[in-house]
Amino acid sequence: MEKPFKNLIKSDFPSLSTSRLLLAVSGGLDSVVLTHLCHEAKLDFAIAHCNFNLRGNESDADEKFVKKLAVDMDCQVFTQNFDTKSYAGDKGLSIQMAARELRYKWFEELRLQHNYGFVLTAHHANDDVETFFINLVRGTGLEGLSGIQVENKKVIRPLLKFSRKEIEAYAREKKITWREDSSNASTKYLRNKIRHEIVPQFEELNPGFVQTFLQTQEHLKQSQDLVEDYLSLIYPEAVQKGKLGYELDIAFLRKIPNTKPVLYQLLKSFGFTEWDDVYNLLDAQPGKMVFSSGHRLIKDREKLILTELPSEIENQQFEIEENEEFVMLPIGTFTFSVVNEIEERAENCIYVDPDLLDYPLIVRKWQKGDYFYPFGMKGRKKLSDFFKDKKLSLPEKENSWLLCSGEKIVWVINQRADNRFAINSPDQKILKITCNL
Repeated sequence: MEKPFKNLIKSDFPSLSTSRLLLAVSGGLDSVVLTHLCHEAKLDFAIAHCNFNLRGNESDADEKFVKKLAVDMDCQVFTQNFDTKSYAGDKGLSIQMAARELRYKWFEELRLQHNYGFVLTAHHANDDVETFFINLVRGTGLEGLSGIQVENKKVIRPLLKFSRKEIEAYAREKKITWREDSSNASTKYLRNKIRHEIVPQFEELNPGFVQTFLQTQEHLKQSQDLVEDYLSLIYPEAVQKGKLGYELDIAFLRKIPNTKPVLYQLLKSFGFTEWDDVYNLLDAQPGKMVFSSGHRLIKDREKLILTELPSEIENQQFEIEENEEFVMLPIGTFTFSVVNEIEERAENCIYVDPDLLDYPLIVRKWQKGDYFYPFGMKGRKKLSDFFKDKKLSLPEKENSWLLCSGEKIVWVINQRADNRFAINSPDQKILKITCNL
């Protein structure tokens, strides 16, 4: 296995030979073999070990074993103890997910702090097979069946092309010792159930199942690459980044083939699960929405608008006292200045008669029933009708803020001033109000 490993480093990961590396070592068979292979390949590495404190004395014995391994390999070792159960409870995670978050966060901190080029983990081909079945059981798209990434940012998994049998054979040949995790024998965890009960049945049908699987998975990865290439071609036509989120062109989506899977690929990162509902938005009435845990997709007239869910700030209001010159609010900044004349008008500023203002001024969201007297028009108008005339989308309406004096609207901010506070005589004092949202 040493020669294939060295050849793999030379052909696929040449940068590992010239970088300082951090090896994630649990003390189990896979990570110990990876350590020996890196040592034989004369790579420059240190060891990082996580003690998750989940198995009492066993966890402590693992840590002791890894420290001795570092002495044998003549390399530096870093160890870290975690209160994994408390972290999982605080974050609402499973123990496995909590441990994963803790270790990768710590690995990255170590990598940056000590200037290591890459973190190496000992995931192998059988791990890839198990992950495939886990994703298949839980439901996934093509990317979930394409397996564990060989390289993800600064994390590299150089053993993914080697099976567990190859790793075990190498360990026996070299008389390598390692620690056995007793929890690996329990089938109460899905991964272990797949490892001990499902995969052996496939190997009984096909003794070369793992290698056959790797070949099939390579085809899946190539298909995923093809999908991504296609998306990169249509993305500029299908999606635009707006002020309030992403905008998807409905007419374009309708005319391309395979619209439904394209929508899935475009939106899969935003947590949606009801994909039939997402697809049906294309023909829904304007205003119809589909929600994920953190986002919503809104049917507008000619586009689908993707935004984050409104935050608590949406229901707040803010006060501005008299004689303020510069005010910072969570929604943006306001400046107030007395000027001698009305300068060139812009959307983000208005000119008002300061003697007509009642303080404190109020900044709030618009509400149903609000009305004002639009500057340049006669009479009053409901804000809902004003927005309708401007053909504002739902997110644009929701993001409309008002500057109010008492019960009166002074300004639909960055859209239209109210005529009641306008300058009607050159002898009046002029207050210029500017807002940058």
